[in-house]
This record gives sequence, structure tokens and C-alpha cells, in this order.
Amino acid sequence: MSYTLVIAEKPSVAQNIATALNVGGRKDGYIEGGNYIISWCVGHLVGLAAADAYGEQYAKWNYDTLPILPKEWQYTVAADKGKQFKILKELMHRADVSEVVNACDAGREGELIFRFVYNVANCKKPMRRLWISSMEADAIRAGFADLKDGADYDALYSSALCRAKADWIIGINATRLFSCLYHKTLNVGRVQTPTLKMLVDREAKIMSFKKEKYYIVRLDLDGAEAASARISDKEKTEELKDACRASNAVCVSVNREKKTVTPPKLFDLTTLQREANKLYGYTAKQTLDLAQALYEKRLLTYPRTDSTYLTEDMRETAASVSALLSVKLPFMKGADFTPDLSRVLDSKKVSDHHAIISTTELEKTELSALPETERNILSLVGARLLFAAAAPHTYEAVKAIFRCADTEFTATGKTLLCGGWKELERCYRATLKQKPDDEDSDLSALTVSEGQSYDNPAASVTEHYTTPPKSHTEDTLLSAMERAGNEDTDEDAERRGLGTPATRAAVIEKLVSAGFAERKGKQLIPTKDGNNLVCVLPDVLTSPKLTAEWENTLTQIAKGNADADSFICGIEDMTRELVKTYPFLSDKDKALFKEEKPIVGKCPRCGKHVFEGKKNYYCSNRECGFVMWKNDRFFEERKVRFTPKIAAELLEDGKAKVKKLYSHKTGKTYDGTVLLSDTGGKYVNYHIEKTR
Repeated sequence: MSYTLVIAEKPSVAQNIATALNVGGRKDGYIEGGNYIISWCVGHLVGLAAADAYGEQYAKWNYDTLPILPKEWQYTVAADKGKQFKILKELMHRADVSEVVNACDAGREGELIFRFVYNVANCKKPMRRLWISSMEADAIRAGFADLKDGADYDALYSSALCRAKADWIIGINATRLFSCLYHKTLNVGRVQTPTLKMLVDREAKIMSFKKEKYYIVRLDLDGAEAASARISDKEKTEELKDACRASNAVCVSVNREKKTVTPPKLFDLTTLQREANKLYGYTAKQTLDLAQALYEKRLLTYPRTDSTYLTEDMRETAASVSALLSVKLPFMKGADFTPDLSRVLDSKKVSDHHAIISTTELEKTELSALPETERNILSLVGARLLFAAAAPHTYEAVKAIFRCADTEFTATGKTLLCGGWKELERCYRATLKQKPDDEDSDLSALTVSEGQSYDNPAASVTEHYTTPPKSHTEDTLLSAMERAGNEDTDEDAERRGLGTPATRAAVIEKLVSAGFAERKGKQLIPTKDGNNLVCVLPDVLTSPKLTAEWENTLTQIAKGNADADSFICGIEDMTRELVKTYPFLSDKDKALFKEEKPIVGKCPRCGKHVFEGKKNYYCSNRECGFVMWKNDRFFEERKVRFTPKIAAELLEDGKAKVKKLYSHKTGKTYDGTVLLSDTGGKYVNYHIEKTR
């Protein structure tokens, strides 16, 4: 008996395939039954080896060893995934396995994940390809009935391998180059660095923004308010206000237009992360982690997707889930809702995975039993399916133009025709703890007709200021990453924007953990190091154009219309040129990323800054000589750590309140006030303030 070995990208997909093919028999790391053995990769099992795999000289970061350009590429098995790789390798070499089916995700990275394992395991057995985008049982069975020859996807693998090698070459060399030059670890990456530049550019616009005052004249026309254009001259504004009060306003035109707001699309990972940040303040990583947890509980479909549609064979599933959600979600109580699922079904627009939706497992789940954070994400995803399948929101927009005192004034209004999906959204948002602003709340019906006249209308002036752009939040940054470079990217490119839905959260977290960006509430702000890094790097590394150019070429490689070797040669040439361009730096430039010593306070002797060192707090003026030692006997005897907080209080007030001072006389601790006594000599003294 011979077996077909099927290798999926994830255990959950392997289980879906096994269920569809009626394969049971769970073993350690695989499922076996009938003529099939079904196993999985657990994501990237094998990757490109680190630089030191190419020689001892690369173990340390040194400018003289750059650029690092491997001739024969080395591969490595992920340290925490060795057991699963060993299982796959043994299965591939089993005598009764006659062929291997690549059932990894239908896309470039899925091809790479499988081929790395297949090649490093030195498997020579025939290879076929399962290419499906739906996990419905019928779709899986249809895919197995139409397996492709693995060789048909060689060009796609070549494209994926080029992407991996190019990222390695640029990332390793640029990071080492600039880290060596500036004596600080400066992570540089094709996706991370342009993302940082977007934060830096936004803050630069905010910093350079000049606030300007302007005025608007407003007419009260029997309940309707008409406003002038912006006026910068206050005197002219007052003159216009007085002229209007002494004149009459005439409606010169009324424009009525029926407008339709189509329902939103289903969530892919990026739009889910953006909405969760907007409504709940969750970071992109928190949302991904919560969605992953719900996926593992089988309450959500696979979250790492860039599709906003379902495949057409999922109509029945979508209908069942919609009906279930209408009962389970509290805001749907009493809602008049008949889903139109045709808008969410389009197999042609589904890539590796379909959009994120809830599953029918929801029927057996008590929502209140879930942690609040998970419940929020599950409700958000469920609500989005209902919104997407609801009727469009329609209204009549009215714009009326008035003339008064030879000046044009505008009034707007809207009349609701059909609440549609926005009515469901309003009900959903009403259940949230923090209610978002209602963008339609200030718009009301406008009943006015052309030729209507108003004598001596009431007029007033309001004062305003132009506002600067807002700092990026994860919502707006994810949106910017998704759109970055799209104008330079071909329509048929597999990936658009910076990163993928699965990697964008990690990119943001890396910027924060590396100290290039920081969170202030919902805002993401570049740090001093982040600003400096963007300033010192060449445009080619900070612009999303590099990604766009790569994606265009990689798409052509995948189609067999471009040469992979030529692409890599171009990347190597670019890297050599980069290293050649930055041979040395001036002392001033080298100090750009020098770590600033924490300022504790002002020196009581000379007034200069006092810094914290490893062993002391010392005056920055070398001629002064003022120093407070952390291991001073006074504090050691009282078993108290001489903290920066205590030092700061002593420098500011000459005294500091300290808790749990140890008394050798009583053997107990007490709270007291320590006084600083500076004699002007080499050492300073301290004593305890006596209580009267």
C-alpha cells in the first residue's frame, strides 16, 4: 500500500483537509488513514540561516566584513520547531510514501514555506500542488480531484525565494552598516524603515504647522444656518455681519441629491486591527493575538488574511452564521434584518484566505463566559458580517446657496430615506462603553426653496483656528502602510503596500521595542532616535518605492517574464554601493545616537546638570567635583537604596522623605527625612532630620 503525504501550512488546515477526506487516525504530528498521511508545517519551519553561518568573521558586527553576499545560501530549521521538521522529514522518506502534496496556502509565501521544508529534507519524491482558497469541505475535495503538477509553480517559488533573499541581503547589510557607523543597534528593513519615516514625516508636519485664525459669518434663517467662506480679516468680518443685518438674504439655488452609502466590506486583518484600535484602543498586536485566540477556540475563521470577501461556495455557511449572529448579538434584538449575502461572495477576490467571519461554533458558546477583550473582537467581527449583508444607507442631501450683502452663504442638510446598515451600526455602537462620535448627529433636514427671502437676518461671527494634522494612531498608520507605494505598484502584483496583514503588527511593535517610536495613549510618536535614523538613511531605504519596485519585478518573475538571478544581482549591486557610500562618519555624526545620561537635578554648588552614573550622581561640570555616591555608608547602614528619586529630592530641596530606614539601636524600620549637608569638599554628608 502506498500513501500520499499531504503537507498543510497549519495544524487547523490539516484537520480541515482530514475531515473533508474522511481521514482519522491522529498520530504524533500527523493524521493517517486510507491512502493519506496529512501533516503540517506550523508556519515557517525552515528559513535562511543567519550571517555567522557563512564564516566566523561574521559572528561580530564589523564594517570591514561588509557587504555580506552569500554565494551558496544556507538554511536553518527554526529552533522551536525542530520536532515537527523531523516528523515531516521522516514521513517524506518513508518507503510507503509515493508522492507529496503541497497543501500550504495558495500564494507566494505558502509556496516558500513548503519548498524550504521539501528541499532541506532532501526529498526527491514526486510533488503535486493543492491550490484552493476555501476551507469548505466541497472545495477541498474538488481541489484534490484537480491536483496540479508541483513544477507548474516553480516560477512562483523562484519569486518567493527572491523576496526572502533580497530582504536578507538588505536587512543584514544595512542594519550592520549603520549600527557599526553609529555604535548603536539600528535595525533597518525594507518595511520597517519606510513605516518609521511615515511617523517622522507626520510629526514634522505637526511641528512646522503654523496656526492661523479665521472667522465665519453665520446667518440664522428661521432654523437653517448658512455660513460664509473663511475670512481672515476680523474687521471685514464685522463689516459683513453688520451689512447682513441691514440687508436681506435670498436663496439663489437649492440642490437635492439622493446619496447611497454602500455597506462596508468584511474584515481582513488590517481593517479589523484599524477598527479595534478606533473603537477599543487595542494595538495591532493585541487585536491579532485576540483574533488568534478566538481562531484557536474555533470561534473565528483564520485571521491572517488580506481578503474582504468569501468564496461563493460559502453562501450556506454565511447564511447560517448571519442567522446565528442575529440571535446572539444583543444589539440585534428587534432589528428588521434580511441579509443579502451576494455582496460578500466573490471567489475571484479571495487570495490565500477568505475574509474573517464568526463560525457556527458560536451557537455552543456563552458570550459572557469569554474574557471581555475576546468578546469585543468576536462581537466586532460578527457585527461586520451583519453590516456587510444589510441594505445600503440612503439619504437626500440638500445644499442651498444664499446671497446676502453681495456675499455667498451655504446651508446643508440631509433627510434620511433608509437607515440600512448604518442603523445596525448605530445600535451596535450604542452598546459600547466609550461611544464614538456620531458623524451624522449635527445634520438635520433643510426645508427651503429657491427665491425664498429673509429680511434683516440675524448674523453672528464665530472665531476659529486652523488645526495641524493629527499624530498617527495604529488605525491611521496601518491604513498608510496598506496604501504606501500603491501608485507605483502594478495592479496585478500579489502584495501591495508595506508588509502584509500578518506582519504589520510585528513591524509596529519592533519600532516601539527598538526605541524608534513610542505610544502616547492611542498616538504613535517617533523618538529622537527614530527621527535621527530617518535623517541619516538614504532615500532608497526610507521610501516605499523600493517595495513597489520589488513587487513589480517579483510578479513578473512569478509569471516567468523576468529573471530571478538578474533581480538578485541588482540587489547585490545596490548593497555594494550602499556600503561604499558610507565609509566613515565625522565625530559629530557619530554622536547622533549617543545615549543621553539621565538628568537628576541641578548641582547645589555650580548650578550645572547632575547626571546619574553607574555608581554615583555627579556634576556635569568637571571642575566642580560635586558627587553623591550610591554606596554611601549613610544609606548602606540604614539598608536603603540610594535611588534617583531620593537624589532628585535632595538636589531640589536639600532634603528627602525616605521610607523604611533601618535603626541599629531598635532593630526596626522607620520613615524619616534625610538632609543633605554639602561641605564643599570631596564628599557630601547626610543626616536625619530630628523631630521636635
